[in-house]
Amino acid sequence: MRQKCLECRYSLINEARMIFMVLLAQTVLSALGEEPPAPPQDVHLQNWLLTWTPPPEETAELTYTVQSSFHDDAWKGIDTWKDIPTCAHRSFTSCNVTLTAAESRHGCAMLRVVAERRGLTSKPALACSLRADSCTPEVSLSARPGSLTVHLSRDHRLVESHADHAGHRVYVGIEGEEVEELDSTSSLTLRQLQEGQRYCAQVGFILYNKSLGPPTCPKCELIPNKDAEMNPGVIVGAVLVLFVLIMVTMYVLIYHSGKIKRWLRLPYTIPDDFRMLQPLPIPTCSPTEEHFEEITCVTPVEGEVTS
Repeated sequence: MRQKCLECRYSLINEARMIFMVLLAQTVLSALGEEPPAPPQDVHLQNWLLTWTPPPEETAELTYTVQSSFHDDAWKGIDTWKDIPTCAHRSFTSCNVTLTAAESRHGCAMLRVVAERRGLTSKPALACSLRADSCTPEVSLSARPGSLTVHLSRDHRLVESHADHAGHRVYVGIEGEEVEELDSTSSLTLRQLQEGQRYCAQVGFILYNKSLGPPTCPKCELIPNKDAEMNPGVIVGAVLVLFVLIMVTMYVLIYHSGKIKRWLRLPYTIPDDFRMLQPLPIPTCSPTEEHFEEITCVTPVEGEVTS
């Protein structure tokens, strides 16, 4: 009887081991076959409040971790991203990073966010700043046929403190495609671009060739064609200007024609030897007076036949 109990116990243990091994194998295979989550979207920074949106294709509940990188570490060759403890492995979609930026000597920090699901981590999504400040430059774009100009300003505190060691890093490319990195200390113009394509640019401060703070959020411009039709607004403006000019011209011609004639009259002087011609005498003729005698009586002559 005792032997039978031992056999039953060993049998249950073996079955439990088998079940455990099967479950473990399923878990491992599931983890190996599962893809990591997509990165967060719209990672924006404004007044040191970082916000983002979950990836739309994810249905499972995700957690997020915000990471920071300082210029001081990068300049020393320590290119590492550190988790922000107050914003690590949280389900929230926002994080106040004011204290994190204050830890840096320049008061700036690069920021990014990763999504997490069951031990899998997404690719990091770099944060961009919605407004210009001491850590993000002021940028504007202007497009012309075949070219795009990125307008940058040298009027910021980094130039005052570090002169030409401070500059801008420009990330530019066709919308939705890979971007090219260009470093510049002043405005730059990109030429030989594809007409009819939208080009986007982001710009961030650099100091000693290392990024200092979050770049601007993408700004995009359509590269116009050389033979593109004139902008309707330009046409309307030209018509209005022409109408105003016509009305002003008509008013001047109608109400100030006398002044215009006087302005256009050539100056002249009368010579001293000029004399007015005297009028010639016009002869007058009167009818000649005739003298006659009054006939008072008529006597017929004899021998003449009176009819």
